[in-house]
Amino acid sequence: MLSWYTLALVDYVVVGVFVLAAMVGLHWLLRRLGVKREAATGYALILPWVLGLVIWNLGPFLASLYFSFTDYNILQPPEFIGFDNYVRMFTDDNQFWNVLRFTLLYSVINVPLGLLGALLTATLLNQDVRGLGAWRTLYYLPAVLPAAATALLWRWMFTENGLINSIFGPVLSLFGVGRPAWFTDLDLVLPSYIIMGLWGVFGANTIILLAGLKGIPRDLYDAATVDGAGRFRKYLDVTIPMLSPTVFYVLILGVIGSLQSFTVAFFIETPRRAGTFMNVYIYQEAFDRNRMGYASALGWVMLLIILLFTLLVFRSSAAWVHYEGEKTNG
Repeated sequence: MLSWYTLALVDYVVVGVFVLAAMVGLHWLLRRLGVKREAATGYALILPWVLGLVIWNLGPFLASLYFSFTDYNILQPPEFIGFDNYVRMFTDDNQFWNVLRFTLLYSVINVPLGLLGALLTATLLNQDVRGLGAWRTLYYLPAVLPAAATALLWRWMFTENGLINSIFGPVLSLFGVGRPAWFTDLDLVLPSYIIMGLWGVFGANTIILLAGLKGIPRDLYDAATVDGAGRFRKYLDVTIPMLSPTVFYVLILGVIGSLQSFTVAFFIETPRRAGTFMNVYIYQEAFDRNRMGYASALGWVMLLIILLFTLLVFRSSAAWVHYEGEKTNG
C-alpha cells in the first residue's frame, strides 16, 4: 500500500513540476515576444486550466469519436469498422430502443414536475415567515448531499419493508392492494424513478429560482396594485414573465441533467426488460461487456439527442421568455 501511495505521490510531483516549468517557459516566451508583463502573467496562470481542458476533456472527446467507428475492447488495439456500430444500434439492438424510450419518458415527465415543484417551493421561500433562514437551509440540503448516499437511502426506502411501503401499506391494504414491488414490477420501475427524481425539486433549482424572484423590481408589483390586480394576477402577469429567463435557465439544466441520469439507477438493480437510463446502458456496454467502441457510439448518439432537445427549448424561448427592457414589435 505504501508503494502505491509513493508512486502516486511521485506522479503528482512530476506533473506539478512539469506544469510549473511550462508556466515559467510560457511567461518567458511571451515576454521575449514583447507581451506586457501583466498579460504574460495572466496567460501563464491560466495555462494549467488550458492543459487540463486539452488533455482531460478535448482529448478524450475526440478519442471517443474515433472509437465509435471501431471495434475496441481495451485488451486489443481498436479495429476500424466504419458505421457498423451505428447500424447495429438502430437495427439490431432492441435494448437500445427500450433504454431510449425509458430515458425520454422519464425526462418528459420528470422535468416539468421538477420545474413546477421548484417554482412553487421558491415562491414559498420568498415569503416573510418566521425561521425563513432555517427553511432555506433545509430545502437546499439535497444539493450538497452525496448522490451515492442519497441513492442508497432511496433504495432502502423503496424495499418491500422500507419506509414508503410502511407508510402507505396500511392504506393500500384497505383497498385490498398488497405492498408494491417498486423495483421488480415492470410497471412500477419508471414511476419509482420519477418519485425519486422529485427529490431534485429542492436544492439548486429552488435557490436559483428564489434568486430570480428576489431580482424582480418591487415597482412592478406596486403598479399592478394600482391597476387593481389581485395576488393571483400579479403572479401571472408580473412574476412569471419577469422570472421567465431564470425558468429558461433552470429548464435547460433540467433537460440536460434528466437525460444524463446515472447515479440513482447505478445503485438500484431493476429488471432488464423494464429499461434503464442511457448513461447506465453506456456504462454497462463499456465496462461490463468491454464494448468500448459501441459504448462510444452510444455516447455520441446521446450527445446528439441532448443537443436536439436543448435546441428545441432554445427555439421555443422566443415565445415565452421575456427580458426586462426588451423591445417588442408592434
